[in-house]
Amino acid sequence: MIRKEILKELRTYIDEFQIVEKRKVEQPTRHFITVDQYRILLQDGNTLYRDKVVKQGSSGNAVVILPITKENNVLLVIQPRVFTENGVGVELPAGYVELGESIEEASKRELLEETGYLAKNYIPLGSYYQDQGCMSAKNHSVLALDAEKVSVQQLDDSEYIRYLECTYEEALELIDMGYINDANSIITLEKSKKLIRRRKNEI
Repeated sequence: MIRKEILKELRTYIDEFQIVEKRKVEQPTRHFITVDQYRILLQDGNTLYRDKVVKQGSSGNAVVILPITKENNVLLVIQPRVFTENGVGVELPAGYVELGESIEEASKRELLEETGYLAKNYIPLGSYYQDQGCMSAKNHSVLALDAEKVSVQQLDDSEYIRYLECTYEEALELIDMGYINDANSIITLEKSKKLIRRRKNEI
């Protein structure tokens, strides 16, 4: 059973990021997301027309990090996700892989920026397409072990993030309760189960 104080802290952060107003802003040009159109000829002679979503003008690949602290707890982040039903996301730290970065380098940077933590060991858990119907971008799941606080958060001006520490079992329970409901976090938590159980048996 998840601890009452964890739920209380989580709900405080969720309340903090509740939407007061949302309206569409007309812009003549869009810089973050663009759509490229393709004509594809198949071996059997059929022709397809498809739209490809491009983020930031690059691959759009991202890392999704499951940080496990030295105390064997999980770090979750809470931030505005304004197009979701609740307007707030409870999820694992994540972010885009910058040009020239390795998966581990991107994981270190994003974890530090969003939480102020760094881990001693970064273990790749596999990758998956974000949306293979309209994108080539992949998400890379990473397990970050023995994470510890080394600085304050290093957020961009447009980022508003709180972080929460809970047990691994509590994180799984938050999925069942509907607090964690993004595919990236759920997939990464599921991918990590065998390694987490093995780690607990070794402690």
